[in-house]
Amino acid sequence: MSERHDGRFGPTALHQRNRPKISPTARLVGVGFRLWLSGCKTGDVSCWEKAWQLYVSLLGPRSAQAAVSELSMWVRAVASSAARDIEVNPDTCPGFCKDECLAIAMIAACQHKTCPAMRACAFALIENSGVEPVVDQSESFAMTLVAVDQVLSPNYIVNAAALSNPPATGYVQ
Repeated sequence: MSERHDGRFGPTALHQRNRPKISPTARLVGVGFRLWLSGCKTGDVSCWEKAWQLYVSLLGPRSAQAAVSELSMWVRAVASSAARDIEVNPDTCPGFCKDECLAIAMIAACQHKTCPAMRACAFALIENSGVEPVVDQSESFAMTLVAVDQVLSPNYIVNAAALSNPPATGYVQ
């Protein structure tokens, strides 16, 4: 079930009143990232359980098992490589924050073989030159999603520099 997404993606589009519909695949990546990272930060197992339920509801248990395994390794690579605290929105927030947008863009760029964009997003997200573990895990997670027919639209690939320095009035977390 490859997604079709014709709307703009980024902090301004995602926080507007008439925001584009977030695709199921983007929910898997963005909300999965949010929940798994929250679980890592807090040690609250319920975050991981919510991520598992999201994946099972969209992929079924067999495909969810492989995808969540890769999700966990990707999130841990991001968290352990980051030179700063990665920010995520609260569990119930309908939109994505800057770091979640960068995470989604990394996976979309991997799936569409746009390595320069993926590496730029990795640098912007972790603010560290040691991106290789993040790059490796991003590629592995992205290909796992492709294997279960969950492909992000190339419209989710964003300009990492623009997200790194959003205009003061154009972005609300």
